[in-house]
Amino acid sequence: MTALITEAARNAVRDPRLEGAAEVFRQFVAQNADAFDAAFPDDTPARLDTADAPGRAA
Repeated sequence: MTALITEAARNAVRDPRLEGAAEVFRQFVAQNADAFDAAFPDDTPARLDTADAPGRAA
């Protein structure tokens, strides 16, 4: 079973339909981060660029 899951994961990563999907997702999150933070204030992640500032990394 583990081998089948591993193979499926490898195939998914190689799937040409997913080419650029990670970048599209990153852009979506960056463009909508403020709306997500406003809607879910308890789940707002800490900034990655400064340890003491709330919000998302730029």
